[in-house]
Amino acid sequence: MNKTKTSSAPDASIDFGFREVPESEKQKLVHDVFERVASRYDLMNDLLSGGLHRAWKQAMVDQVNPPRNDRPFAHIDVAGGTGDVAFRCLDRAGKGTHVSVCDINSHMLGVGKSRAEAQAHGGRVDFTCGDAEALPFPDKSFDAYTIAFGIRNVTHRDRALDEAYRVLKPGGHFLCLEFSQVVVPGLDELYNAYSFAAAPRIGKLVTGDGAPYQYLVESIRRFPDQSAFARMIEDAGFARVTYRNFTGGIAALHSGWRL
Repeated sequence: MNKTKTSSAPDASIDFGFREVPESEKQKLVHDVFERVASRYDLMNDLLSGGLHRAWKQAMVDQVNPPRNDRPFAHIDVAGGTGDVAFRCLDRAGKGTHVSVCDINSHMLGVGKSRAEAQAHGGRVDFTCGDAEALPFPDKSFDAYTIAFGIRNVTHRDRALDEAYRVLKPGGHFLCLEFSQVVVPGLDELYNAYSFAAAPRIGKLVTGDGAPYQYLVESIRRFPDQSAFARMIEDAGFARVTYRNFTGGIAALHSGWRL
């Protein structure tokens, strides 16, 4: 397998929305964004997507397809601190399924822990503060790996994909849900106009701060298109890589398998 690693030279720059920043600064900048929006993150997802993110996430959980009996099944959800994907998985899974939520932001994890207690999921889910580029879990630990709307915020996406491959068991399923490139003519102009105009304004109204949502809209535009990202997944060693567009390509679900 041919893996070309991202440069980590001291003077290397990387995108943070439409800005270029030193690689060493991006993680903190992203952390600050999500610290500011943690308590209203899922509400804002509802407002900005018209609730569509719920259907997209459910489609991802459907592909995880956790067993509905007591058979042990280990699932890791990365960058899912609020627990939204984890709880959806547990709601349809049997007692043998356990979800490990890993997020680099302690504020997002705090929201998830509170919700886990409220929903009585405490014994079947754990929350770990960790970096997608260096997951604090042993090799071949999980049957499924999911990441929803998180990988575009990672500094080195290739390293995150390598880590996903490392922690999956042979036969393990990788699933990534991410905003992507609109493929329906005409919808792209409407989507651009709506997101750039509405997201920062709605963010300011609901959270008191529109700047994080300006970054999030910009970061979507800088993310690789569906085919380019599929090639990155293949470069990490995954087989049978496919993707499925949602809502004309506003979001896409990528799938791959560790053989």
